[in-house]
Amino acid sequence: MSDETEREATSEAEAEAETEPEVTSEAATEPEATPEAETRPAAERTLGGIGTRVLFEDDRVRIWELDLAPGARSDAHRHELDYYLIQIAGDRIAVEPEPDSEGEYRDYFAADVVPGVVVPMRRGGVETAVNVGERRYHEIIVELKDR
Repeated sequence: MSDETEREATSEAEAEAETEPEVTSEAATEPEATPEAETRPAAERTLGGIGTRVLFEDDRVRIWELDLAPGARSDAHRHELDYYLIQIAGDRIAVEPEPDSEGEYRDYFAADVVPGVVVPMRRGGVETAVNVGERRYHEIIVELKDR
């Protein structure tokens, strides 16, 4: 193969690699073991709020804001109510479920952020949100109170 043909083949391979979508397997995205990521028995852990702060609350809804810098982690928390998650900004977010989680996600899960997307979620999850991206993550959580 000539030098020019070899350069063209290399350029085509590089261009193809750049356009391939990022496929992330659970094993590939699992975080390294850190003291924060170690699981503790449910009786020994302290759970925090599901967001950074409550923006509004009445007898029908509780609205939270979650704001995480790159690499930051939310408090471990339990979702006691059904809720809507509304992504506002960021690039990658992950969920680290606790072993006793009864939510939709039972295994580590990381995904691209899609600003404006609204995701309906069922109660029961016990988890920590982790900003695994390079940009600040921001979401709004609307909890639906039982009537």
